[in-house]
Amino acid sequence: QLAREVLIYTISTFGLGKDTSQDEAGTAAIKTVELDAVLGGRAVQHRELQGHESDKFLSYFKPCIIPLEGGIATGFKKVEEEAFEIQLYVCKGKRVVRMKQVPFARSSLNHDDVFILDTEKKIYQFNGANSNIQERGKALEVIQFLKEKYHDGTCDIAIVDDGKLDTESDSGEFWVLFGGFAPIGKKVANEDDIIPETTPAKLYSITDGEVKIVEGELSKGLLENNKCYLLDCGAEIFVWVGRVTQVEERKAASQAAEEFVASQNRPKATRLTRLIQGYETHSFKSNFDSWPAGSAAPGTEEGRGKVAALLKQQGVGLKGLAKSAPVNEEVPPLLEGGGKMEVWCINGSSKTALPKEDVGKFYSGDCYIILYTYHSGDRKEDYLLCCWFGNDSLEEDQKMATRLANTMSNSLKGRPVQGRIFQGKEPPQFVALFQPLVILKGGLSSVHNDKAVQVDAVATSLNSAECFLLQSGSSIFTWHGNQSTFEQQQLAAKIAEFLKPGVTLKHAKEGTESSAFWFALGGKQSYTSKKFSPEIVRDPHLFTFSFNKGDISNSESWLIPWKFQVEEVYNFSQDDLLTEDMLILDTQAEVFVWVGQSVDPKEKQNVFDIGQKYIEMAVSLDGLSPNVPLYKVTEGNEPLFFTSYFSWDPTKAAVQGNSFQKKAALLFGLGHHVVEERSNGNQGGPTQRASALAALSSAFNPSSGKPSHLDRSNGSNQGGTTQRASALAALSSAFKSSPESKTTTPKPSGIGQGSQRRAAVAALSSVLTAEKKSTPETSPSRSPPSETNLPEGSEGAVEIKELEETASVSESNGGEDSERKQDTEQEEIDDGNSQSTFCYDQLKAHSDNPVKGIDFKRREAYLSGEEFQTIFGVTKEAFYKMPKWKQDMQKKKFDLF
Repeated sequence: QLAREVLIYTISTFGLGKDTSQDEAGTAAIKTVELDAVLGGRAVQHRELQGHESDKFLSYFKPCIIPLEGGIATGFKKVEEEAFEIQLYVCKGKRVVRMKQVPFARSSLNHDDVFILDTEKKIYQFNGANSNIQERGKALEVIQFLKEKYHDGTCDIAIVDDGKLDTESDSGEFWVLFGGFAPIGKKVANEDDIIPETTPAKLYSITDGEVKIVEGELSKGLLENNKCYLLDCGAEIFVWVGRVTQVEERKAASQAAEEFVASQNRPKATRLTRLIQGYETHSFKSNFDSWPAGSAAPGTEEGRGKVAALLKQQGVGLKGLAKSAPVNEEVPPLLEGGGKMEVWCINGSSKTALPKEDVGKFYSGDCYIILYTYHSGDRKEDYLLCCWFGNDSLEEDQKMATRLANTMSNSLKGRPVQGRIFQGKEPPQFVALFQPLVILKGGLSSVHNDKAVQVDAVATSLNSAECFLLQSGSSIFTWHGNQSTFEQQQLAAKIAEFLKPGVTLKHAKEGTESSAFWFALGGKQSYTSKKFSPEIVRDPHLFTFSFNKGDISNSESWLIPWKFQVEEVYNFSQDDLLTEDMLILDTQAEVFVWVGQSVDPKEKQNVFDIGQKYIEMAVSLDGLSPNVPLYKVTEGNEPLFFTSYFSWDPTKAAVQGNSFQKKAALLFGLGHHVVEERSNGNQGGPTQRASALAALSSAFNPSSGKPSHLDRSNGSNQGGTTQRASALAALSSAFKSSPESKTTTPKPSGIGQGSQRRAAVAALSSVLTAEKKSTPETSPSRSPPSETNLPEGSEGAVEIKELEETASVSESNGGEDSERKQDTEQEEIDDGNSQSTFCYDQLKAHSDNPVKGIDFKRREAYLSGEEFQTIFGVTKEAFYKMPKWKQDMQKKKFDLF
């Protein structure tokens, strides 16, 4: 069943080539309706147009390669090695990549996009100066795909940044492939770049192929099940089909929608989606003020890509979807055990710590703060910080709990996973922290699923499928329903011991109760035998979000006037968690707001407001519980109960930097570092270099059979000397400016900036010398190119001499700096080996005779090697290889912190 639903979507998505006629488009729409009817009439149908594919369509292809227009190329290289064809692609998209082949020419490049040049031995990525970081990162994923699939994983990879040229590097090789460096033009806009504008939704009825507007506020009640409707949202148009309509009516509606789009002269990127009643998508329902729950047909989930992860997270097998999971079903560990538990009860404007023996006893009229500290892998302490709100708690206490929890989170540098949990919606990883969890209010306790909840002490509260504890005076009865499991009965005894240690239990099995038992309940009455029904397991969904206007950091009331909008990330993976973004993960059982490290600090303060806004929207559209647990998860601190919804790679999570830097580090190795230049208005360096190189390319362009770019309209050749002088002046200015400028790729050790400049001057000298030899008045010479071949005092000789002096000084300074840095580092190492040592009693933080004049952050370093090993049990070398948090723990243990 799950596979068939995915297949339906795949088949029912029909693609239209760029040159498809209107008649062909209409025919495709009709045939799709006929196919859907054969498959049961339950599919959501999407129309996709070449070059304007939706993110959902593209998410099924990793990546989607669109071939060069006008040819039969498929984008897949299955050609002979000797006929390898260099291909150039433009990559767009921050999460799903649209990879389009473009002509292999310099004119295809621009400053706004990211390009991939695929050659036989090396794949180049060209980053336009104005391209965004996320697209650069995604392009690296594409390069990895190309390398593994079409180069057997053996080709080299190079990154080339717009406006930067090093003749000895990959950048020089890249431009040689294009015939030499020259300025690239601005991006030329065309009809493919037109993005349809989203407009307020308008509803039309479709009767006998005629489209008529429906007046009034949009509500679900306007949609009649025997009619077809068109919902125009500007950027997307929906065709809604009533459940009892006939196939011919549906075909006519699809044809009418195609004609409607054509008559409106809409951009080609306008999406067209057909829905049948009961199978509406989130994007369709969000256009209505509300969408009453309970009317969705079974099996309405659009995709099943995440079911396996969700089943694993919930601890049930595939059969668990069809019947209630037994209580003894093993739930996988969703949180590392063995940690430290601290619980506080809110008391006015303060919090009161619970004694250890009361941890796990919650009262429904109170609010609590729970801090669980644990270790996950090699990381230092991880934290789960939750607020628990009882059903009868005051709103003032809930707000105070939230405020105090935020203060605690800030004191821990924002690292804790923060949660908001309501009574009755406790997730399994929360319940598992308590042994057991008991919610009290006075009366009868029902036992179910590792949790006991007090109910009214009357017979009608009983249930044959559960176990109950009844406290009457000093006596405690355990009542076992006939349908209860052995595990429930064991849990009941455990909870009784937790509540009243050492108490003697009075057992009462259903049907064998004593009169004392019924008397304590106020008399025997009828009760239910209905089994507990677990919530329907649904696919998790990942969303980005936005507000239609305003700045969310302006005031506390920023949520009220603006419309909250979400956009789904389809077929999501860990790679979709971009460090510059905040995203919402909705599992139906829980809602997470994931916060990237590079998010603006002001936006981070609104995480729970954003999560609440999403919950309110999902309550009205998708029937989500208003009391669903809500979490704030920060990048780098993801808990197991969050990562279990992804195919999680800890290596990816550990890499630092922006989206592009992370991808580069993973592709080239964790030791690779990419320096991103910030847009601070000081772009003189790269711009100067680009201008200088462009001028040089123009001035000294060697004869290669290609037309020169120089303007020779005046018929004179006097521009050459002036051009060369200008080029040299520009190059000189570029070399002399911003000595602190950084490169985007690490340079090999020993090759300084000065050396590169000298190499550039030597290359320039070679060009000038070659040109000098080609002139009639220059005598033939077989000596190596050098500046001495130029006439003494000529412009070229003077400028080259100045440049060489500049490069020499720069190289000298750079060398001194490098040597100075190395000397300093060596001195630090020597100090560590030869520094004075002191006895342990003097080095302790609470010493009676403390030593003075040392680095108090490194007290342990002043111990002798023998005494160090006696105290710590390891050598200094082994100690400093430990993770920092482990070092700190050991230092605290021996009073050396």
